[in-house]
Amino acid sequence: MTATAARPEAGRKTPQVVDMSWDPITRIIGNLGIYTKVDFANREVTECRSTSSLFRGYSVFMRGKDPRDAGFITSRICGICGDNHTTCSNYAQQMAYGVKPPPLAEHITNLGEAAEYMFDHTIFQDNMVFVDFCEAMVKATNPGVLAKAEQTPAPHGHIHGYRTIADLMRAFNPFEGAVYKEALHISRVTREMFCKMEGRHVHPSTLYPGGVGTMPEPTTFTDYLSRLMKILDFVKKSVVMNDDVFDFFYEALPGYEEVGRRRIMLGCWGAWQHYQTCDYRYENMNTWGKAMYVTPGIVVDGKLVTNNLVDINLGMRILLGSSYYEDWVNEEPFVTHDPLGNPVDMRHPWNQTTVPAPQKRDFEGKYSWVMSPRWFDKSTGDHLALDTGGGPLARLWSTALNGLVETDYVKATGHSVQITLPKSSRLPEMTLEWRIPKWSNTLERDRARPYFVAYSAAMAFDFVDRALNLVRAGDTKIFNDYELPDEAIGCGFHEAVRGVLSHHLVIKDKKIANYHPYPPTPWNASPQDSYGNLGPYEDAVQGQPIFEENGPDDFKGVDIMRTVRSFDPCLPCGVHMYLGKGKELQQTHSPMFGAGAGSGAGHG
Repeated sequence: MTATAARPEAGRKTPQVVDMSWDPITRIIGNLGIYTKVDFANREVTECRSTSSLFRGYSVFMRGKDPRDAGFITSRICGICGDNHTTCSNYAQQMAYGVKPPPLAEHITNLGEAAEYMFDHTIFQDNMVFVDFCEAMVKATNPGVLAKAEQTPAPHGHIHGYRTIADLMRAFNPFEGAVYKEALHISRVTREMFCKMEGRHVHPSTLYPGGVGTMPEPTTFTDYLSRLMKILDFVKKSVVMNDDVFDFFYEALPGYEEVGRRRIMLGCWGAWQHYQTCDYRYENMNTWGKAMYVTPGIVVDGKLVTNNLVDINLGMRILLGSSYYEDWVNEEPFVTHDPLGNPVDMRHPWNQTTVPAPQKRDFEGKYSWVMSPRWFDKSTGDHLALDTGGGPLARLWSTALNGLVETDYVKATGHSVQITLPKSSRLPEMTLEWRIPKWSNTLERDRARPYFVAYSAAMAFDFVDRALNLVRAGDTKIFNDYELPDEAIGCGFHEAVRGVLSHHLVIKDKKIANYHPYPPTPWNASPQDSYGNLGPYEDAVQGQPIFEENGPDDFKGVDIMRTVRSFDPCLPCGVHMYLGKGKELQQTHSPMFGAGAGSGAGHG
């Protein structure tokens, strides 16, 4: 929020505050708009609001449906990560139905999700995020940085083949750069890998509660494996290319760590079920949650608050605050206690009722169709505006701190994640290590993404090994039958590409009585809540410095866009910016404090 100081801070200039907006920043789950006030005199963003102008209402029209259709319907929530929704919905249904898929079905699902992570993170990082770091953009916004990049050797040039940082930036130029074009090819190969397991991209045709419909021929897995080997050189190069560019930005622009920086409040719900440990029973959820190949956890100020999925589930709160809905707290709850006897809050997704209340947008009141998911920390009484770090940052941070994952290819150490990739066509076996960073900021969100592509590739080798061993042993069962109960509840926890994903299901009379999916973008794009907490986009952008060399007349907003995109907000390629020459809100002048001094940021 805009702050007005009683006395000017030492070294502050007279504010020159300009109202600037980017709307829409297109994403599948809705239309995202970012509204800011930028103080060009002091080079900082003084205010930010995140708004969504689209209501979709899946939680409304799911009521009364056959619960067995939930995976196919909720897949359509997103045209990017629909398979993540199907998978998560099946997890929730399997809990409600009391069914566990055979081991081979779990490996097939895990292989499909690994391919999806590799596909989506690659196309997003290299064809969308890196447009903001490519030669053309840096030349237009920070020509001084580009000049330095021309003279700076790339530390890992012996691996990726580019001599200078500027050469790397040119390789990411859209439609022309070599890496940009290679990433498009990689996205095709990884999509083929996905379709081998889940049938159709991005709305799976072979994933069902109780198992899969994928035919488990040996060639199903060897075809997947041959494609995995083809992309491995690119995966290895991507990690070190990103390290080179992001390390350079820290060096070239001192203080850039403050761009997109917010308090460390990360949430991860875990990914890839362990085929032996997971039985989908709520009573055992703490145990099988910890056995996931990405460990769930809530990380606050760098410390692990909990890795217990039962605690994570019970702590979920859906707040309204600045969103266009009527409250439901005076209605009858659907679920009063979980299967362990713990009380369930009225603001928990199991008890939520969606009652839309359309109205005019008011940034001092209601301004978004996104609700405000928060996690209630019993130890402090705080409603935490968790973010996902774009997905990979939270997943890697939680997994590293937990230190529970240990396979032939991935090992969590307590302070890092070590990822071993075998020899590929051009590059030798490599062990990459993601280390817990100092900050939760724009560059570290982006840096984590190629590391998680490598993590996914490494785990895919593990899943292929296990699947082939089962097939060779003649264990090709892929489905277990079940009976649809009259009444039941279920919850599914998974990681969509860009972060935490949960589905909460209530069944009555064999029909859906209540259903609430919560993908990562509502967590990240949420507006200010009823306790005054800003949503993560707002919090990360508001107060960040501006390093772009352009003034108000030709301002691109590249630092703001880098921050928003670092969260992977579903299709941010559709950015439109309304600017013109900008509208100056207020300029204050306090001559008694000396030339160049002034009061705090202006009000709109």
